[in-house]
Amino acid sequence: MSIDGGTSAAVSAGFGADVRTDLGASVDLSVVVPAYNEEGRLRPTLEAICAYLRADPERWGSWELIVVDDGSTDSTAKIAQEAAADEPRIQLITGGTNRGKGHALRRGVLASYGRRVLFTDADLATPIDELARLDERLAASAGDAAIGSRAHPESRIEVHQRRTREWLGRMGNRLIRAVAVSGIQDTQCGFKLFDGDKARAAFADARLDGWGIDVEILRFFRRAGWQVTEVPVRWSHVSGSKVRPADYGKVLLELLRLRARAVRRVDVAVAALFLLASVVLYKDLWADLGDAYLRDAGQDQNQWEWFFAVTADNVVHLRNPLFTTLQNNPDGVNLMANTVMLGLSVPLTPVTLLLGPAVTWALVLTLGLTATAVSWYRLIARRLVANRWAAALGGAFAAFAPPMISHGNAHPNFLVLFMIPLIVDRTLRLCEGRNVVRDGVLLGLFATYQIFLGEEPLLLAAVGMLLFALSYALARRDVARASWRPLLRGIGIALLVCAPLVAFPLGWQFFGPQSYKSVLHGDNAGNSPLAFLQLSGRALMGSDAGADPLAMNRTEQNAFYGWPLIALATAIVIRLWRLALVKALAFTAVAAALLSLGPKFRIPYTDIVLTGPWRGLAHQPLFESVIESRVAMICAPVLGVLLALAADRLAAPRERLMRAAGFAVLAAALIPVVPTPYPVRERIEIPAFIEHGAYRRYLAAGESLVAVPLPSPGSAEALHWQSSTGLDFKVAGGYFNGPWGPDRIGIYGATPRHTSNLLGEVRNTGRVPEIGPNWQAQARADLAAWKAGVVVLAPQYNDGPLYDAVSKLIGRPGERVAGVWVWDVGAPNPPRG
Repeated sequence: MSIDGGTSAAVSAGFGADVRTDLGASVDLSVVVPAYNEEGRLRPTLEAICAYLRADPERWGSWELIVVDDGSTDSTAKIAQEAAADEPRIQLITGGTNRGKGHALRRGVLASYGRRVLFTDADLATPIDELARLDERLAASAGDAAIGSRAHPESRIEVHQRRTREWLGRMGNRLIRAVAVSGIQDTQCGFKLFDGDKARAAFADARLDGWGIDVEILRFFRRAGWQVTEVPVRWSHVSGSKVRPADYGKVLLELLRLRARAVRRVDVAVAALFLLASVVLYKDLWADLGDAYLRDAGQDQNQWEWFFAVTADNVVHLRNPLFTTLQNNPDGVNLMANTVMLGLSVPLTPVTLLLGPAVTWALVLTLGLTATAVSWYRLIARRLVANRWAAALGGAFAAFAPPMISHGNAHPNFLVLFMIPLIVDRTLRLCEGRNVVRDGVLLGLFATYQIFLGEEPLLLAAVGMLLFALSYALARRDVARASWRPLLRGIGIALLVCAPLVAFPLGWQFFGPQSYKSVLHGDNAGNSPLAFLQLSGRALMGSDAGADPLAMNRTEQNAFYGWPLIALATAIVIRLWRLALVKALAFTAVAAALLSLGPKFRIPYTDIVLTGPWRGLAHQPLFESVIESRVAMICAPVLGVLLALAADRLAAPRERLMRAAGFAVLAAALIPVVPTPYPVRERIEIPAFIEHGAYRRYLAAGESLVAVPLPSPGSAEALHWQSSTGLDFKVAGGYFNGPWGPDRIGIYGATPRHTSNLLGEVRNTGRVPEIGPNWQAQARADLAAWKAGVVVLAPQYNDGPLYDAVSKLIGRPGERVAGVWVWDVGAPNPPRG
């Protein structure tokens, strides 16, 4: 039987729609052989297949052999026609030009009728009698596909390829597995047996025409949850094989194109909406990058721009990126012990150098927020809901929730969390146990990168995942029993990967110069229970006046989900309580909320103070530095998932009025917490003394500039002076985390000295105390400790009393230079120029 090209297309379309005839239902086995210019090998191959199938009719039952001529220019089609004349169960599909193995296989499989479908290469590198082994394995495992595997330990390679060719093939196969199909050792062996209906469904969905078809089909089976079993086979290299080592590269290119085509329009639309939302939130910052300063950032924008600038400077000059003396001279700053986000600040070095740290700051905030939303969206869409817009709602809330928006004022390390969903997804893959080694390695690499983005968010994510895992295990003990072994094994592998990569940086952080043990946050770092019901200052229906009394500051509004959303989440949990997932989510959110209350909390509107569960963690390693109110941020993705689950069910076919009412309730709860654009203020002008480089003639090598008052968490304009001049000078003091006292307790800013305390008090009060010889001697000692070269007083609040205080401390009046008061206190060294 021969089918020409036009008929073949019609047949393929028909079988792609899963149309079957009575004739088709009676075929037990279909064998598909793609052929291109195979006149020298095709006849013996067809004879061998037919002889094998005829030899055991009771086992193989009714069968068909389909030869697909892929536009051969030799006598391939003629040989197949002659074979079909002798054996009516042989069919030939011809027509068209050479399109590739994938195109030929797709035509052959879609034209098949068999209950099972085998495809084999025309060279029979795997002998046809290996079909028995595949058939037995498929029957024994009740699986959906049994594929020949040359990489299986029990396989027998009877004729090897050249060593170079074999090695290149193995490397190519490993790349393919890493990119597309994990856990399958040999994707490219051309001897595969499938359940017929599942094979036709997979090939109907396939798009690749080349060698990548094998991987595309296996990916389809994986996504559908169908079982694929690798079976050891005999294999021999056949001279004249059309597969070349370079073809593995072609497979990779095909898979990349396939992935690009597989991106759904809705995915692109969702990502674009997330980007638009991020740009709108930061529109005023982008409108004037030179002078705009986020109003509620405190001194953090100055600090972060300095972090980006100093990292770029260290990279360019090949200096240690974990330390600098540009701040807190001469003691310096342990950058690894501060949140410099080396995972972004290092790769963004070219942007910082070319466009300035203010552009890097705006990019990290805007694109980081977008990437976080996309990452949560992909996780929710892949694992939890079918409706993409429902997943978009969940991803949007997880990224744009009130606590996230609060940190978007000043803390990109808590805003840029796109790695956290990837870590969650990889951990879930470990629970599936398919490829524990690969997933464990990737989890270790993901965790390593997150450490260089932010360690505290990783710690909080681990707490949230642990809470969820424990509660889900209680709800689904069967899943827990099946998952705990591969999960623990994978985590062990992840630790083995991560530990050597972060050993030196973490060693430097905890034991290196200017390291510290913990950070003091005070006794009021926990949330008030009322904070969960209040709307944040940046929410559409919230206000700063309502939120400020319940938060440490405007960058730490770590709860503030609002009573409408809390009420909706409670209703969703009650409605979907039968689901183990919802039970675990509810437990995780409640536990995180309770932990965020701190070591003790007061019941609202009473004088009753209770001990909080955080007390057990407050003084433990790592946890002792955590601001406990931040634990409530774990609730953001939990609430996002609950919203996605609710929206997904509302989007399913149902009575129109009920659907409209459900979405109206969702909108009513979410509209109040919609974030509003970040307000900005105009930056404090850089003094001409700094901007035009007049400071250079006052500073010798190694000397520091002492700004009055010294830069600190409350006043860090000197960091902006530095970053705007290319870090051309060092400063005493600064805004960073560093050690204090013999116990090396972490504090914000440099170790206080008498002179810095005095100047800070004068600026705050406007009063100058009596300054005599003792104070002057102390000032000389402090200036020497700072290696001061020049003292600079810029125009500011209470600059008159500050001028009097500095003049008395130094013992002489200042010199007015380029708009500032200057006291030259450096050693008589030759200036830098």
